[in-house]
Amino acid sequence: MTTAASHGLRTLAPVERGGGIGRRAAVGGLGVGAAMGWNIAALGAVATRLAHAYGVGLATIGLFTTVQFVVHMAMQIPGGRAADRFGARNTAFVGLAIVSLGNAVALPAAHPTLGFLGRALVGLGTGFAFIAGSDYIRARGGTPFLQGLYGGASVLAPGLALAIVPVLADHVGFRAPYLSGIAVAAICAVLLAFAPPAARAVRHAGERLDSGFFRDPLLYRLSAIHAASFGFSVIIGNWVVTLLERHGHSKGVAAAAGSLTLLLGFFTRVAGGSLLRRQDASRWVATSLVVAGLGAIALALPLPLAGLVAAAAVVGLASGVPFAMAFTGAAAARPDSPGAAVGFVNGWAALAIVAGAPLVGLTFSLPGDGRIGFVVLGVLAAVAALATPRR
Repeated sequence: MTTAASHGLRTLAPVERGGGIGRRAAVGGLGVGAAMGWNIAALGAVATRLAHAYGVGLATIGLFTTVQFVVHMAMQIPGGRAADRFGARNTAFVGLAIVSLGNAVALPAAHPTLGFLGRALVGLGTGFAFIAGSDYIRARGGTPFLQGLYGGASVLAPGLALAIVPVLADHVGFRAPYLSGIAVAAICAVLLAFAPPAARAVRHAGERLDSGFFRDPLLYRLSAIHAASFGFSVIIGNWVVTLLERHGHSKGVAAAAGSLTLLLGFFTRVAGGSLLRRQDASRWVATSLVVAGLGAIALALPLPLAGLVAAAAVVGLASGVPFAMAFTGAAAARPDSPGAAVGFVNGWAALAIVAGAPLVGLTFSLPGDGRIGFVVLGVLAAVAALATPRR
């Protein structure tokens, strides 16, 4: 049997507008992405309050998120494979249920053991549901534009969490991120319940991934552009506040600049989906990676405040463009296992975050007080442009 891998370095065919996903399916699928984004960011919105409630340092609260992200990373391919075998909608329901369970585990008391166990379960749930939500949109005939909108929902929701969870914490204390995570997951599960099911990609539960799956060059190229865009933007967003504060800027300005590196990606993830209809889409994606890299390097320069804020905005805008190509391209590259392919690509971005965030943190102890890390990220993002698949 001829497999997708046998074609070597393939090009991505132009994407047509088409697609008949339907309103209920679109809302249900997009809701999954929003719920996952919320649950990834909710703790960070009240990290200091949580540290006081748990009686630990901020580093321990940071480890809560690290545990969640490590489990999330490990579940990317298994979660995608589950969507292929049992249906994306079913898998998304399971993921939403596990996310709710993880948040519920942490509710009874501010005890670190409950916190760690709860975040591990949340990471398990997001690992299942995030890929399943994307695959559901694909399986229902969603366009690349909708894939971009799915990615946009997953970065817009964290921005809303940063604004809403602190207000909720004034009333319910340390339970705010957990209660809000359960509520958002429940609402999105209801939306998904009214959406139609999606077909499975694999008909026999015992089937394994094709032997060429892990040797597919196109998957690695798509992984590179996704890791260098989404992965690096998360790392930059985590450290740009510290960088700007260390170099004399106020906490408020630094926080505002940091939010731009993620929130602005909402607009360009959506736009990136529309770009895939163009014959020159690959050129735009490659250019966006170079521009994002230049923005990261600019953040390491002694620029005026306006220039640094503009650089943060450039990183946020440029980093959103490759998302739709990475997810749509992965699913198209492996029609025998589209969910697993998307999970593979997203897993590399998660690995970049897990490994890259502490490494950039270490550069704050080197000459330049963190600037070296931003320059390295910028150079790597620009180099990753060479991996953009040809159209």
